[in-house]
Order: sequence, then structure tokens, then C-alpha cells
Amino acid sequence: MKTEKTSKSAAYTGLFAAVAASSCCIPPVIALIAGVGGSASALSWMEPFRPYLIGLAIVAIGYAWYNYLKPVKAEGCCEVDAKPKWFQTKGFLIGITMFAAVSIAFPYYADIFYPDNKKEVVVVSQSDIQTVYFNVKGMTCASCEEHVKHAVNELEGIVDVKASYEKAKAEVEFDNTKTTKEDIIKAIDATGYKVINK
Repeated sequence: MKTEKTSKSAAYTGLFAAVAASSCCIPPVIALIAGVGGSASALSWMEPFRPYLIGLAIVAIGYAWYNYLKPVKAEGCCEVDAKPKWFQTKGFLIGITMFAAVSIAFPYYADIFYPDNKKEVVVVSQSDIQTVYFNVKGMTCASCEEHVKHAVNELEGIVDVKASYEKAKAEVEFDNTKTTKEDIIKAIDATGYKVINK
């Protein structure tokens, strides 16, 4: 009975840790779908804990699998095998393992949720094109980059946007007759990430 409880607890702990490991990357996608920008970076503080949470998820789910696969000692010759509870089944463990793997990998495929909103910009004069570099605080993954690019591309006159969470920078090329540097800063800040070189 104790093994059943620890196995169930281990599976749920692993699932929780896997979801928590990507919790810094999930809110930007939810914010995009919901049309709410400011809460996107609310859990970015968890990003430094990501490797530990992934490790916890692997150990916990591994322990649940160990409990499932280890041989059961026979206690009596006439004991009847009881039907296992749903959380003791192989299907449950496979489901938990797959969901954990999808959750852990989320930052690497989150960009598929962002529609391409880049617009065709007609440039009247090349002298109106300006490139500005911003230091952006709070981006922790590719999902954050996509959120910043998506928000900036909503503005008129944006020629190109590049963002890098590794460098904590965004590069924006725009037509200064159609939008301003201040508008771009407002768009980035509205995502929940902050421009720190205003």
C-alpha cells in the first residue's frame, strides 16, 4: 500500500515538476492567445530553476516506473491479483511520461503558436528607415523572443524585428515616418518584458 502511494506521489511530482520547468515559457503563449500582454513575463523568475525542475521530473517519473516494473514478491500461494488502480497502470505512466516530455520541450517549439504577423512595408525613402537596438530584460526562451517580435510587428512601419533572449536584445528596423522609437518601447513593455535602455 505504501509503495502505491509513493508511486502515485512520484508520478504527480514528476508531472508537476515538468510543467513548472516550462512555466516561464507557457504564459507568453497563453497571453498571445488570450490577447493579454502584461502578464507574459510573470513567471520568468523560474527560468534559473529549470534544470533542477527537469532533473526532479526525471527522477520522480523514473521512480514511478521503477515501482511499476520491479518484481512483486509473492506472499502466499493462494493470493488473487487485484485489479490495479488507474494510477498503477502502464497507460497512466506512459501518459504522464509523454505529457512531461512535451512540457519540458515546450520552449523549443513554442514559436509555432505565434502567427506570422509581419506586414509588407512600402518604403518611400531609404533615409526614413532607422534601426534601433534595445536591451530587453526578462526574456528567457524562444517563446519570449516570439512574443516580443509579435508585439512589435503589430505596429505600422516595422520592416524587420529580431530578438535574442540569450543576448537580452531586440533589433528593430522601422520607417520613422510611420512609427517611433517610443511606440516600439511601449509595445515591448506591454508584453511584460522591459526595455532598459530608453
